[in-house]
Amino acid sequence: MLHLYNSLTNQKEVFTPIDPGKVRMYVCGMTVYDYCHLGHARVMVVFDVIYRYLKARGYDVTYVRNITDIDDKIIERANQNGETFTTLTRRFIQAMHEDEEALGILPPSLSPRATEHMPNILDMITTLVEKGHAYAADNGDVYYRVTSFSDYGKLSGRNLDDLRAGERVAIDEAKQDPLDFVLWKAAKPQEPAWDSPWGKGRPGWHIECSAMSIHHLGDHFDIHGGGHDLQFPHHENEIAQSEACTGEHFANYWLHNGFIRINEEKMSKSLDNFFTIRDVLTAYRGEEIRYYMLTSHYRSPLNYSTQQLDSARSALDRLYTTLRGLTLTTPLENSAFEQRFYAAMDDDFNTPEALAVLFELARETNRLRNSGDFQLAAQTGALLKQLANLLGLLTEGIESWFKGSNSDDSISDTDIDTLVNKRNTAKTEKNWAEADAIRDQLHSLGVELEDTPDGTNWRRK
Repeated sequence: MLHLYNSLTNQKEVFTPIDPGKVRMYVCGMTVYDYCHLGHARVMVVFDVIYRYLKARGYDVTYVRNITDIDDKIIERANQNGETFTTLTRRFIQAMHEDEEALGILPPSLSPRATEHMPNILDMITTLVEKGHAYAADNGDVYYRVTSFSDYGKLSGRNLDDLRAGERVAIDEAKQDPLDFVLWKAAKPQEPAWDSPWGKGRPGWHIECSAMSIHHLGDHFDIHGGGHDLQFPHHENEIAQSEACTGEHFANYWLHNGFIRINEEKMSKSLDNFFTIRDVLTAYRGEEIRYYMLTSHYRSPLNYSTQQLDSARSALDRLYTTLRGLTLTTPLENSAFEQRFYAAMDDDFNTPEALAVLFELARETNRLRNSGDFQLAAQTGALLKQLANLLGLLTEGIESWFKGSNSDDSISDTDIDTLVNKRNTAKTEKNWAEADAIRDQLHSLGVELEDTPDGTNWRRK
């Protein structure tokens, strides 16, 4: 049975979908005013793996990950650039999709945008006002009345008295209570705005996600996910406004991934300590970044370092090397390796343990090949590839993995093959000096050679 750690109850629970055989999952996506950084990549990778694994377990999964394409940061950045907010968001949505492709992220079932759901947002705010959970202030904004929802704080474990005592909430004279949060912002000069019963304006961030998730998945769905930093106040506010609006339980399971940290601080744009995905892709392949993300349990913090990424590269090299030269056949069935892999993933998606199983399987594959049992080695190798694919790993062609490179290649594949053949001829003729000189020449060009009983393999560094 699949067990999930539920942030709502702070414990692992057996996963039981609302509708047997179906999973409805919503994940808070990106606010598209800049390039995505590695913190965003972790959200992408974590929930992509969850999506893949749920499908592998036979579930019919509807995975919705939204795009926030209107908010304060977007408007501010567009004004700084002297462009419309739609031009800005279009550019960074395209960049986000390019990053996703590089990381091997499967497209979600749906990627709704906030600006496409204004009728849903307005309907929801209207219902909250009619039910007494929201009110229009004198400044033209509409606020959610936090004290109207008795369960406020049930996700984060915070209560209203503690929040007030902490003086974390800025005083706003328009609010009836400093803890109330905005649902609709009155239009300011030169800002994008939409018509509403309360005048021109635009939605607050929290209401966007509630409206989109309910529209596409219904009032009550299975899984809601996102980064740990969204647990409060974003997800807390989503619960309050959604359940007050519909009268139903919002989401059954809440999953939150941990931060990526640099020097013990969370990686974020606000702290200006972030690396964009495309920055890192200049030195590392997408699959190497992906592997690095999976070496830590998704709920745990993950420290960023080039050493960790180098280790990810070496680990993937070992796995691809295991498959090199094998003619993969039907995967080995019902093995202890497969059972342990699924047991790890069933335990709240324990990817570090699942990766350990892959290396056990690689060692067994190498043992079988070295013993001469090539048929069984091909079956265990096929199982290795099949299980790794569930994590989005070992998806490249084996030779393309070794011969591909992120660097500016100064020698073509054809020229490398020519030099390798020339070196093999020199070795046959026992011209060791020439063979060594060719090896050194290739090494200086970033090409490493591996002599095997079946011939010479090469790879770009």
